[in-house]
Amino acid sequence: MTSPLISADDLAARLGDPNLRIVDASWHLDGRDARADFAQAHIPGAVFLDLDAVSDPDSPLPHTLPAPAAFAASAGVLGLSDRNRIVVYDTAGLFSAARVWWMLKIMGARDVRVLDGGLPAWRARDLPVEDGLPPRPDFAVFSPDFEASAVAALEDVRTALEDVRTALDDGTQVVDARGAARFRGEASEPRPGVRPGHMPGALNLPYGSLLTPGGTMKRGDALEAAFRDAGVDIERPVVTTCGSGVTAAILILGLAELGRSARLYDGSWSEWGSPEGGPVVTGP
Repeated sequence: MTSPLISADDLAARLGDPNLRIVDASWHLDGRDARADFAQAHIPGAVFLDLDAVSDPDSPLPHTLPAPAAFAASAGVLGLSDRNRIVVYDTAGLFSAARVWWMLKIMGARDVRVLDGGLPAWRARDLPVEDGLPPRPDFAVFSPDFEASAVAALEDVRTALEDVRTALDDGTQVVDARGAARFRGEASEPRPGVRPGHMPGALNLPYGSLLTPGGTMKRGDALEAAFRDAGVDIERPVVTTCGSGVTAAILILGLAELGRSARLYDGSWSEWGSPEGGPVVTGP
């Protein structure tokens, strides 16, 4: 099994590969300008992908998937082909890069990995960075091959939660990557009009539980234990969710590291927690 992660040292050793493409996919929940961070320091040869700009412009929800053709056009402008070796990273360590890894993967990229620990891990190894905004890369052809089965819709989640309610032994588990306070409804949601709380029957696995103190992904038994401790059976089907579909992808990345797959609820809590969404409960 090929890991979906790559270390800073391994990436550094491949910088001369003409088929390698590096993507800074940083995005900040607090609205900080990730492109400005990129201009200040980025891995040599990297391009900046604006997560908001490659999401569906017609959706009322944040970060939902665009049409495959639209995504392919955005990728092509960044010089990304579905045949490239693509490495995605972010400046937080392991945050929004997982979402872009997932998008590239389900849109048809054949070889895409996440830099484990992101730019902090790169800089901790005293590896080179560049500043400024690079020139626009040559256009590349990204031929989309959309994996629709990797995406869960609101009705899919309703069905999964009904499986939970009826104690179906092999039913789909819904796993929420938000922090415990948001899951329990003790903290307000960052988006106006979204109710606090969680889906009845959902499990809570805050994405940070998958990370080491150094910000890299746990591996092996430690990673599997993080899922098990949250009540997740990795042998059963899983749908991941979060606030807007970003950190839910970290859970999918963790499952991929364990050789498992899962679906991502693209509308996530932004849709479910809206007044027109699904039932909400608070507490543990």
